[in-house]
Amino acid sequence: MTSDTTHTTFGAHSTTGDVLTGIDLTGKTAVVTGGYSGLGLATTLALAQAGARVVVPALRPDVAQRALADTAGVEIEVDQFDLADLASVRAFAERFLSSHPALDILIASAGVMACAETRVGPGWEAQFAINHLGHHALANLLWPALTAAGTARVVAVASGRDPSWRIRWDDVQFERGYDKWEAYTQSKLANILFARHLDLLGRPHGVRAFSVNPGWIRTPLQRHLAVEEMVTAGWIDADGNSAPGLFKTVEQGAATQVWAATSPHLDASGGDYCVDCRRTDASPTDGSAAARLWALSADLTGLDLID
Repeated sequence: MTSDTTHTTFGAHSTTGDVLTGIDLTGKTAVVTGGYSGLGLATTLALAQAGARVVVPALRPDVAQRALADTAGVEIEVDQFDLADLASVRAFAERFLSSHPALDILIASAGVMACAETRVGPGWEAQFAINHLGHHALANLLWPALTAAGTARVVAVASGRDPSWRIRWDDVQFERGYDKWEAYTQSKLANILFARHLDLLGRPHGVRAFSVNPGWIRTPLQRHLAVEEMVTAGWIDADGNSAPGLFKTVEQGAATQVWAATSPHLDASGGDYCVDCRRTDASPTDGSAAARLWALSADLTGLDLID
């Protein structure tokens, strides 16, 4: 059971527009992975409309350019980027650092859910690699720009956490029996643990981190699921209609990550797991697990630039 630990007027039905009311991001720079589809697109548009310069690293830059074509009057840049390829992540970071002196907001929104067993890079399981390891690498590589901002925020988009979730420490790459949902929930727990430890490391440098549960939203994230599977789960009916009251709009789903990235009420906070624009007590309390994951990720990626 979660409890509200933040005094806020926002909640489950708040939108990105609601949480940004009165907030001026002029002069701020943000990076939003997955920022051209689903929650990421809603986040990009909201931050840009509030005055931020938003950089969208995209696996498919042509698709991103089309998705962001009708955004006159705001500053949005698109660049090539593949979270599953560390060389691509490194190349993007080098280009970003060469042209942007500081990074105020990093939102790790890109992800994959419940895909068939897929191997990327040196044989890594795709969901762990894309949802977690690629973002671990990105945060480390962009560290000089994050610290230069003075008061930067990093937000990892996780999911609704269940106590049964676990890191398969002896087989994080699911080489001994693949289960698409166990692999997904491992990657989402990794997002939560990542934000917790990054905040611990970052706070002396003015970098705070949060993880968020956006709630239920229909987006391209569900592209790997068969219609029959979603019907059986009760998400949609046989005609493809959403179950009444289950799903938020994308603007409501993106509100928590935008709030975590921008709310002045969080200036003295960090490491929290946030739901419905509130910090909760549902974040993992075992700091040793977060530290263990950080060490494992640093070993796998060869990147541990934060000290």
